[in-house]
Amino acid sequence: MPTVESQTDTEAIVLTPEQRARLAKRSSLGIVKILTAQAFLALVVVVISWWLGGNEAAVSALVGAGAYFLPNSLFAVRLLIGLMGGANATAMSFFWGEALKLGSAIAILGVAAWQFSDWLVWPALLFGLIGVLKGYVVLLALGKLP
Repeated sequence: MPTVESQTDTEAIVLTPEQRARLAKRSSLGIVKILTAQAFLALVVVVISWWLGGNEAAVSALVGAGAYFLPNSLFAVRLLIGLMGGANATAMSFFWGEALKLGSAIAILGVAAWQFSDWLVWPALLFGLIGVLKGYVVLLALGKLP
């Protein structure tokens, strides 16, 4: 049976430049696929909201979808630049990127609630937000999850 000492004495895995390039390419494709699925689902949600509730519902769904899609896209671009540049990602930089992304999404939703409260359709906004958050389900259903 392995002891605690033997479990903590593991060596770091060292990748060859070729392995790094393959991993970066695969990761980049996964990021792009997820962003594409999120954009597709946002479009579907906006169209459904427009069909069910009219223009204000469609714009509300777009605000909800954009509240998460825009910060997520910026975070993804930052990750892609790091992957293409060959920089080593750290857990802390990823954590701060996620924190900034979530903080931005909350700020966008707060501004929307404050500025557009007279015409904002809350169910449509939440539908748009949840649609983008669940964009990976499209990839899962199609068997294309990275």
